[in-house]
Amino acid sequence: MSTQTEQALLDSIPTGLFIGGQWIDGETGATFDVQDPATGAVIRTIADATPGDGIRALDAAVAAQDSWAATAPRTRSDILRRAFDLVQEHKEDLALLMTLEMGKPLAEARGEVAYGGEFLRWFSEEAVRISGRYGINPEGTGNMVVSQRPVGPSFFVTPWNFPFAMATRKIAPALAAGCTVVIKPPALTPLTTMFFTSLLEKAGLPAGVVNVVQTSRSSALSAPIIADPRLRKLSFTGSTEVGRKLIAQAAEGVLRVSMELGGNAPFVVFDDADLDKAVEGALAAKFRNIGQACTAANRFIVHKDVAAEFGRRVTERVNAMKIGRGTEEGVAIGPLIDADAVAKAAELVGDAVDRGATLLAGGKALDGAGSFYEPTVLTDVVAGSAILREEIFGPVLAIATFETEEEAVRLANDTEYGLVSYVFTENLQRGQRMIADLETGMMGLNVGVVSNAAAPFGGVKQSGVGREGGLEGIHEYLSTKYTLIPVS
Repeated sequence: MSTQTEQALLDSIPTGLFIGGQWIDGETGATFDVQDPATGAVIRTIADATPGDGIRALDAAVAAQDSWAATAPRTRSDILRRAFDLVQEHKEDLALLMTLEMGKPLAEARGEVAYGGEFLRWFSEEAVRISGRYGINPEGTGNMVVSQRPVGPSFFVTPWNFPFAMATRKIAPALAAGCTVVIKPPALTPLTTMFFTSLLEKAGLPAGVVNVVQTSRSSALSAPIIADPRLRKLSFTGSTEVGRKLIAQAAEGVLRVSMELGGNAPFVVFDDADLDKAVEGALAAKFRNIGQACTAANRFIVHKDVAAEFGRRVTERVNAMKIGRGTEEGVAIGPLIDADAVAKAAELVGDAVDRGATLLAGGKALDGAGSFYEPTVLTDVVAGSAILREEIFGPVLAIATFETEEEAVRLANDTEYGLVSYVFTENLQRGQRMIADLETGMMGLNVGVVSNAAAPFGGVKQSGVGREGGLEGIHEYLSTKYTLIPVS
């Protein structure tokens, strides 16, 4: 796409905060820049919210809460469905915008638009299916009525790596349940959320139901919102380190929390695996979004009898990957989000090699503009390497080996995280054992991508609490109320 097309899209995005149904300047007039990680160029300068702006946004959400909760479920459903239709209408704009501010290849950005849009469609359907139950109590003295009510004003903190899907995955179930929202999009990639909010406006969302406060000072803005006794719900996607701090802040007000935190996903390949499937799964699980995904496979645990062949096939594919700006034709690997991400990838690779790992492909940052790091394959990674403990968040595939199923399970579970796991085996009974034995909230059996709007997304251990998507997702924004009605 032409630079002229890109600039026209960027110029169409509001630069202010969205509070109470209006795009407004922040209280101090402060701004910050959004950059293209492929070039380092500033692509938009936008309002920088203060803590006072955050409270103003919460004021608007609180003011709109009662009327939104009382809005007919069908009306809420229709608004979400119109938002879905508008997303389809503007899917190329959304995809290009994500590529410009985050760096992912345009083909992947289109995939995110399709995935993120499904949360709008899914929860438009769930809005009219919120149910309870009715029945006589065991003693026969009264009727029990169990109903579901909206939790109330909710505060969302979203990450930079999937700027559209992470917004829709939180906003859609909240609106379907009857909750109003304040969302703080990431400072690195705020433009997609801002553009999406303009589509919600067009879909007929009432003023104050969704409020957007982007800022360069996340903790300063978030703290007073979380401490406000009018807030009822906090949902965060990001690192476990930050998540712990937010949970501690939320504990003071006993807030409902949903936390989708860090991952250290194992990718287990048994000796009976179909290696064609395993290689395709590995490429999807590792290099999707340039490796910058909480669901990215982090540790490739491969049976010693097939490790060499698996490594050879993966390396052949990785060496063919085109690196460049995501808008260029055929690019598979775009830039990492910033220079810090490049430095972290280089540090983890260097540590693994120093400890005895073999570099099969890549292994260095690219010179010139942008924050690019070569897609990399390491094999013979030894225990104790930092790359087996820390979330890489980059295009680095690290292979360690095992000999027995028991060893594979032990290695896979040897982490404080438990978001997702991937297993490749043609043995049905082994696959069922792995479903039971692996300590993760999600699992892909002979597949490298598991996310779906109709499925519950979330982890166990220090990968978080709560679920997004599926039948379970809307219940994160509902509270259960029990009423007893005497028979006589």
